[in-house]
Amino acid sequence: MSQENKTVQQKMTALTELVGWFQSTEFSLEEAVDKYKAAEALAEEIEKDLTKLKNDISVVKQRFDSEA
Repeated sequence: MSQENKTVQQKMTALTELVGWFQSTEFSLEEAVDKYKAAEALAEEIEKDLTKLKNDISVVKQRFDSEA
């Protein structure tokens, strides 16, 4: 499943797992750069998703307020 099709919660879980890797005994300097880049990209995706959700909520709230 590509990152684009995952929910925010699934992406956050994947990010938590990546961050956990840095604190684990599996850490290796050779893999660290790739893992860091993956975590950074995932964090950016999550931020975009949350911004979109916030905007969607604002639109729904405005509609609800105007109907009330």
